[in-house]
Amino acid sequence: MSWRVWLTFGALGVIWGVPYYFIRIAVQDVPPLVVAWGRISLAVLILLPIAWRRGALGALRGHWPAVCAFAVVEFVVPFSAISIGERWIGSAITGILLAGVPLTVVILARFFGVHEPLGGRRLAGLVIGFFGVAALVGFGPVSGIQGWAGVGCMLLATVGYAVGPLIIQRHLSGIDALGPVAASLSIASLVLLLPALLTWPTRLPAAASLYSILVLGVLCTAVAMLLMFYLVAQAGAGRATIITYINPVVATLLGAGLLHERLGAGGSIAFVIILAGSWLATRAAPAPLIREVSREAA
Repeated sequence: MSWRVWLTFGALGVIWGVPYYFIRIAVQDVPPLVVAWGRISLAVLILLPIAWRRGALGALRGHWPAVCAFAVVEFVVPFSAISIGERWIGSAITGILLAGVPLTVVILARFFGVHEPLGGRRLAGLVIGFFGVAALVGFGPVSGIQGWAGVGCMLLATVGYAVGPLIIQRHLSGIDALGPVAASLSIASLVLLLPALLTWPTRLPAAASLYSILVLGVLCTAVAMLLMFYLVAQAGAGRATIITYINPVVATLLGAGLLHERLGAGGSIAFVIILAGSWLATRAAPAPLIREVSREAA
C-alpha cells in the first residue's frame, strides 16, 4: 500500500474512534434519533453541494438500489443504534464491541459475491473473536436489562458497518466516491427526519451537546466517509475495516481519560481477545477478496 493509503488508514482509525466519546456527551441532553439525524444532516449540507458542482451525482444512474441500501446499513441503522445504545453503556465498551466489524465482514463476504474459503487460521479467528465478545458482555462492565439492550444495539450496528464496505466494493467502487456518499447521506437524513421531529427536545440543549453533534457531522461523518470510500477503493473492504483495531483504543483512552469509564480486568482481557480474533480472521483476506469482487463486477 502507498503512503497515502497508510496515512488515510491512520487518520480514519483515529477519527472513527472519536465519535463514541462525542455521542456519549450528546445523548445526555439530546434524544438519540435527533443526534443521528443531526450529524447526518450536517454532513449533507457539506457534501451535497460539492457533489453537485463536481457532477458526481450523475454517475449514480443504475446504482440507486445500492446507494439506498448503503444509506440504510451504513447510516440509518448504525447511527441510530449507537446513539440509543450509548445511553446505557459507555463509549469504551461501544468502541470495543464494534471491533467485531472485520469478523462480520469475513462471515458476510460470501453473500456479496466473495467466495473465499475460511481456512483454519481464519476460522480460529472467528471463534476467538466470538469468545471475546462473550467475555466482554459476560465479565466486563455490562449489567442489567439496559446494559444488554445497549450491547444488542452495538451488535446491530456492527452488522451494518460490515455490510456497508462490502456494498461499496461490490457495487460502488468504480465511481466518484463523493456521489454515493452525498446521495446516501441525503437519503438517510430524509429517513430519519420524521423520527427526529417526533423526539425533538423541548428545550435548548447544552452547548457541549451541540458542539458534539457538530464534530460528529463534520469530522466523523462528512470527512470520514470520503476517507472510507478512498480506502476501500485502494485496499479493499477487508483491509479497510481493520481500522476497527484502532478505533476501540482511541475510544477507550477517551472514555477512561475524559469520562472516567473503567473496563475492569474482564473487559480489558476481552478487548485483547476480540482484537486477536479479528487479526487472525482478516489476515489472509484482502488480496483474494479484491480479485474475486473485481472479476465478478467486470
